Amino acid sequence: MTGWTYDDKNMGNFHVNKIKYPKAGPGLVFVQGGTFTMGAKDEDVMGDWNNIPRRVTIPSFFIDETEVANVHYREYLYWLENTFGGDTNIMKKALPDTLVWREELGYNEPYVEYYLRYPSFNYYPVVGVSWRQAHDFAVWRSDRVNELILIKKGYLKKDFAKKEMKGGGADGSFNTETYLLNPEMIRNKNKPSKTDLRDINNKPRSTVKIEDGILNMSYRLPTEAEWEYAAYGLLGQNPNPTKNPRKRGEELRSNQQIYTWGKNINGLRDSRRGSFQGDFLANFKRGNGDHAGVAGGPNDNAPITAPVNSFYPNAFGLYNMSGNVSEWVEDVYRPLTSTDAQDFNYFRGNKFTKVFKNSGGQIERDSLGRVKRADISDEEVKNRINYQRNNVIDYLDGDSLSGASYGYGVTSLVNDQSRVIKGGSWNDMPYWLSPGTRRYLQEDMASNTIGFRCAQTYLGPQQGPGFKEGKFFGKRRAKRK
Repeated sequence: MTGWTYDDKNMGNFHVNKIKYPKAGPGLVFVQGGTFTMGAKDEDVMGDWNNIPRRVTIPSFFIDETEVANVHYREYLYWLENTFGGDTNIMKKALPDTLVWREELGYNEPYVEYYLRYPSFNYYPVVGVSWRQAHDFAVWRSDRVNELILIKKGYLKKDFAKKEMKGGGADGSFNTETYLLNPEMIRNKNKPSKTDLRDINNKPRSTVKIEDGILNMSYRLPTEAEWEYAAYGLLGQNPNPTKNPRKRGEELRSNQQIYTWGKNINGLRDSRRGSFQGDFLANFKRGNGDHAGVAGGPNDNAPITAPVNSFYPNAFGLYNMSGNVSEWVEDVYRPLTSTDAQDFNYFRGNKFTKVFKNSGGQIERDSLGRVKRADISDEEVKNRINYQRNNVIDYLDGDSLSGASYGYGVTSLVNDQSRVIKGGSWNDMPYWLSPGTRRYLQEDMASNTIGFRCAQTYLGPQQGPGFKEGKFFGKRRAKRK
């Protein structure tokens, strides 16, 4: 646009990478976005009226193929214990509540002691984790993935992780946001001998920026809309355009699919070896007192939870989106989302913050080595046209625009710390297996029926890497007469 060429040392050496799209981080699969009917697909037998159907659109994203397992969460605990020298406060905040297995009239003490740590349960979903703990795990996972990327590419020294896990503490640990804002705060940086990255003097650049497209997108909890969309796996309703781009689904969509494994209008699936009809396709409670069936002929073969890769995946390749454990999502709970939901990428739970800087204008790190953040004041944003408040968790929830007042947190059990739970569990009846159902729990509480999986934002064409965004039509010369 200016006539100045890029990547020219005589013209400022402004480096521009070739177009790159985010790749799925470890454990994630690609979910192609689209429109769907969010909410109830079956009779509202609970009478909650909290999942009234409405049509929304979800952009493409990545999500975990399976629920986070005990062994994955123990890796997190292992890292915290070694990096922070067993700091009791840090470990206390991260440890799952194993007492969730206790019952007044039930003998579950073995699960209290063994479920999290015994090898038999390595790949069973972690439970007893609060929403806050799941959120912190996702932040840690992002940092560990990006740290490994930088080590492999030579931007961090090979022994960085070894020093980090020998009591490096907050100052000696890696954090993605810290690295991007102030790389000097991350010790043990390295200068790779082979790199395409150059500074203004055409010398090898020793640090990576967002523009380089090297670092992975952050892990996070999925939004409720993302989770529900991924659970239905509506890709199975249309031809797969990744295999044959010329075959389009012509906007076929399933409005009344009730469970996650439905692939055709009657909900049955067939395999090459025969029909799945009659088999349990999820881990749930068939009826009061029936958690696994009769000896010699078990139904779901799992009296409590089951391994995270058990049962049949849906059309997106996701396991246990119905049953096994219910899952935390990012959203704050409100019952009447149908009246206030955005129709694109709906989410309730925004609280806008900014990087905290001290009196000297420097960023600071907290006790976990993460960048400290501060709330944006309402005064700073009062003249904006898209939002005027820093905390919009209760937007259209009793203010002058909505004309309604519900008294959340005052006259009801629902408040700004109530988080949405999706999907049925091993201890739930079939009604809760439908992705459209929703419940809630306080973000600092836990249960033996609740686990979680992570998601990651994708930036690129809806159909995925290798495709173009938008519609492109070839040029054709007019024929001469």
